[in-house]
Amino acid sequence: MEPIDFYVIGLSDKPLPYLSPELRQLISSHRIFSGGKRHHELMRPYLPEQAEWIEITVPLDRVFEQYEKHAREPIVIFASGDPLFFGFAVTIQKRLPRARIKVYPAFNSLQTLAHAILLPYQDMRIVSLTGRPWHALDVALIEGAEKIGVLTDRTHTPAAIAQRLLDYGYDNYRIVVGERLGNDAEQVSELTLEACVQRDFALPNCLILLQERPRQALPFGLPDAMFEHLNGREKMITKMPIRLLSLSLLELKERQRMWDVGFCTGSISIEAKRLFPHLKITAFEIREEGRHLMETNCRRFGTPGIEAVIGDFLAADLTTLEAPDAVFIGGHGGKLKEMVRRIVDHIQPGGILVFNSVSPSSQQLFEEAVEEVGWQMTQRMHVALDEYNPILCMQARTCGQNEYI
Repeated sequence: MEPIDFYVIGLSDKPLPYLSPELRQLISSHRIFSGGKRHHELMRPYLPEQAEWIEITVPLDRVFEQYEKHAREPIVIFASGDPLFFGFAVTIQKRLPRARIKVYPAFNSLQTLAHAILLPYQDMRIVSLTGRPWHALDVALIEGAEKIGVLTDRTHTPAAIAQRLLDYGYDNYRIVVGERLGNDAEQVSELTLEACVQRDFALPNCLILLQERPRQALPFGLPDAMFEHLNGREKMITKMPIRLLSLSLLELKERQRMWDVGFCTGSISIEAKRLFPHLKITAFEIREEGRHLMETNCRRFGTPGIEAVIGDFLAADLTTLEAPDAVFIGGHGGKLKEMVRRIVDHIQPGGILVFNSVSPSSQQLFEEAVEEVGWQMTQRMHVALDEYNPILCMQARTCGQNEYI
């Protein structure tokens, strides 16, 4: 099939959008048009009599089936703001890589909000929470971005965003919310996070977070004493030097998805998230107390976004989770071999596994388990801390990949 030609026109939220002579000519000389319901209402007076309209609704598969039926004619699409800014032109590129696209952009909502408050925005971090999880916002917060522009939706509202910042200790931001930008009912409000939590805002809206001061710096390698511990037992934690060595062995800079199996206090996951905010982390703990510990310590150290799964790892439903490319085993409950087999069944090709042994028996079990699944030991490091027993930090991966023994 020949590539489809698309003209994608960005519109503002004004009731009577301005159309240049070029756009008016483009519209009058074509027959197939597409856009949302609101776009149809806005553009109806400008469409030629023979116009056919394809409404953009979910599921998008049906929309693109109609586009393909009209593949012999160019299609004019109306979208909001800049169609290349989390917009419909990007969707076309992903679904029809061979499509020929010409874009006529308008200002996007965050540009309009920045203009309204005279904010230079060339260094602003852009985050879309529209139909997306919190991850990108969490990364921006942990990395200390000074300006964060956020696209919202009905779930990720300004109030919900403000509450998340307060929950994780990011009270060093103020918030600017723009409602119905470009419309006659446009409103721009600058608030504290506390005030924002109490407000409802008209749709559509977007917001900008402005850092007022840097957050209090934490040391590289979180002190063990700063964590809340299981039943107050300070020995029930992966000690800071061992923690940093373990994260080094996991090679997290180039990884995307990490599992922490047997997280206890959550120290491995939290340290990993602080040092590598891009990581998506799922942490498993069999003890119910782990839920409180992870929540408390994540809030204490400002690390939102770590997914905690409570229950027996060997019985957990792993099919709903993204496959990891790095796994740390912090506790095994005497079932180390079964755990290694289950991890290898779900880990991505090229994945890496790290385990810290505190006894010759657990070392032997891990080495046997690695051999039985066809992997190989690639690093072993003996470490002794103060009066604690020596620890052997071990790394394993698929045979033939980067041996460092």
